[in-house]
This record gives sequence, structure tokens and C-alpha cells, in this order.
Amino acid sequence: MSDESHDTHHVNYLTIFFILCGCTALSVAFDVLSMPWQVTMVLVLAVACAKALCVMMFFMHLKFEGNWKFVLLAPTTILAIGLPIALFPDIGSSYYINTAPQVLEWADEVAAYEQQHAEATHDEAAHDDAADEHAAH
Repeated sequence: MSDESHDTHHVNYLTIFFILCGCTALSVAFDVLSMPWQVTMVLVLAVACAKALCVMMFFMHLKFEGNWKFVLLAPTTILAIGLPIALFPDIGSSYYINTAPQVLEWADEVAAYEQQHAEATHDEAAHDDAADEHAAH
């Protein structure tokens, strides 16, 4: 039998757990602080990327893999960057009304009903005034 030496990687998972808890606390703190939503979004996403990197490197053991992992990551990166760019003209630059067409039709019907009701009430009040004037003479 030959003496084979296996490189063992000792990771202090408790430390990684506390780092992840700290990152979660940072995300909550950034969300609670009153900052512009763009700044909050960038900070929370940066912390989320750090958490994902920490999980991938230690819990998925990618830290101890070779450089082939970057070859596998390249198509994913291209798609992650390309998809929002490709969809931007259809989604990002267009103005959409967040109301369903049925709701708009209903609102028009309600407005028309209220206008008819107001006119009927006004006509009825005018008729009552004319009747009162005629009764007074």
C-alpha cells in the first residue's frame, strides 16, 4: 500500500454562519434606513451577492475546485447580462398602466352614472323650485 496524502480542507462553518448572519443584518439595516430606493437597492444587492459568494465558496466547496469553474460560469454570466439588455426595449423603456382595462371601463361607467344622477337631481330640484313658485302665485 502506498501512502497517499489527501489535502483536507478545514473550514470553520460556524464562522461562515456568523458572517452570513451579519450580512443578513446588514440587508435589513439598509432596508430600514431611509435612503433613496436606488441606493438601498444597490446596497442590498451587493450584500446578497456577498452572501451568495460566501455560500458558493464554502458550502458548495468551490473554493477548493480548479479554475474550470470559471469556464462553466462564463455562459451564465453572458446570459445574466444579455437578457436584461435584450428585454429593456420591451419592458424597461415602455410606459404601462398598472390598471386592468376592465377597471378603467368600470370607472367610466361609474362616472357616467354619477353624471346622470347629478343631472337628474338638478332637474328634479329645478322642477320642485318651479312647482313651488307656481304654488306661491
